[in-house]
Amino acid sequence: MCRNQRILFSGVLLALVFLFVLYHIKYDSWSKTSLQILSFSKATSCNSEPETQSHPKPNIGPFPSENSLSCTCQKTEPANRFVSKDELEDLQKRRAEEYRQHQIRMGKQNDVLVLAPPNTPLQYPIKGFRVTPLNKTLIPGLALQTQNRTIYKVSLRVKKGLLSVMNVKEDEIVLGQNEGFLTISSDSLEQINKLLSRVTYTSTIYHIKTEDLAYLSFENHEVIFPIEIRRLSVPILYNPGKDINSQVTILVKAFLRYEELKVLIQSVRVNYPSIKIIVADDSLNPEKVVGDNIEHYIMPPAQGWFAGRNLAVSQVTTKYFLWVDDDFLFLNETRIERFLEIMEANPELDVVGGEVDGNHFSFKLQYDEGNSEEGGCITRIRGTHTPLPGFNGCFYTDGVVNFFLGRTDAVRKVGFDPFLKRVAHTEFFIDGLGDLLVVTCSGLKIGHQKRKNTGNYNSYRHPGQNDGHMKTSHHFFKNHLKCIKY
Repeated sequence: MCRNQRILFSGVLLALVFLFVLYHIKYDSWSKTSLQILSFSKATSCNSEPETQSHPKPNIGPFPSENSLSCTCQKTEPANRFVSKDELEDLQKRRAEEYRQHQIRMGKQNDVLVLAPPNTPLQYPIKGFRVTPLNKTLIPGLALQTQNRTIYKVSLRVKKGLLSVMNVKEDEIVLGQNEGFLTISSDSLEQINKLLSRVTYTSTIYHIKTEDLAYLSFENHEVIFPIEIRRLSVPILYNPGKDINSQVTILVKAFLRYEELKVLIQSVRVNYPSIKIIVADDSLNPEKVVGDNIEHYIMPPAQGWFAGRNLAVSQVTTKYFLWVDDDFLFLNETRIERFLEIMEANPELDVVGGEVDGNHFSFKLQYDEGNSEEGGCITRIRGTHTPLPGFNGCFYTDGVVNFFLGRTDAVRKVGFDPFLKRVAHTEFFIDGLGDLLVVTCSGLKIGHQKRKNTGNYNSYRHPGQNDGHMKTSHHFFKNHLKCIKY
């Protein structure tokens, strides 16, 4: 054998060895992945057919979405540092249990990723199939598209419900009627598609917000699609009436500053003489607040900022409310109609913020849920997200200044945590993150009265370091946070 032939032979041999090693690396990796996927999708029904190694299931899920990674808040101490060492262990156990129950309430166990395979003869609803609990419902879109076979056999299995085919005739082969595992067979593709068009699902559990997964199989093909189980909710509508007075209520939380409150009310009445004003007042020695269409609610002394907000919002009967502080001042250019124009044009919005003496104070919240043991990390950053289409100067954001128009029913669902008595604002938007759609807009202006020496007010307004530590400890448990940075 000549030298060139020996070199060529050696090269071919090395290439074959390389391909052999590469094949086994990929095969081992694929096998491990396949085994993992199979463990997710095994049937729970005693009627289900065993899975065989000759036809491994495709890598389509479901994959659990649990996040096992920790998170960080730069230059901020962990929230558990502010919890008493004697209480920390017990508090963490209670927090872990409450978080577990929260995950169940929110349906996190159903939060899985399902991928559609690249090629399958099965047609199925990949998203949007919804049923009411315990009610029989036709499954839309089931069909088989394939070449000629001697026999066609399709199987469907679920975990939280029963399957059936409506109006089965004597010559139609259906096994597993009113069970969790259904098999349909036919020697006609047309007939099996007619049977698939009559397949129904009935949930066997009562739950107002959960999900089932359906596994549809034909030969060595299997697909997974979700079935949403939901109770229909009743809409809550507000009669808008014919003017601004039937659409918006002005809310104020008052504490000690009665002189400023009177100035605010007088400024409101210049352009809005009949609009309702609700005052929640936890002053130490309450004074009367009188005037047309004013509701003055006197609270126990020093109950706090958020307790007053909750009281005020609870009494609103209009679709929207406008939040103002007791030392604000309506200007000639303070027009509630501008807020309404934006909100009514964008029904998905929940909060529209303006500016106080030119101060927008809009901010974003960066949130990483972290892992189940340590909790999440949240950081407040000044700024906005993207512009609101069609409205110059309006931007999506996560939090706004204390001058905002709120959608009453949306804000009520989030609420204001009455534990936070003195210094609180961002915390409402933290609780509403992911539930409230917020924008901030330039040109929506209100004034601020000159600050005065109000005696006891400042001692309540600036409570000291211990109050901040108590807040952080509170968020450690309540919001399942590892750290929070303002």
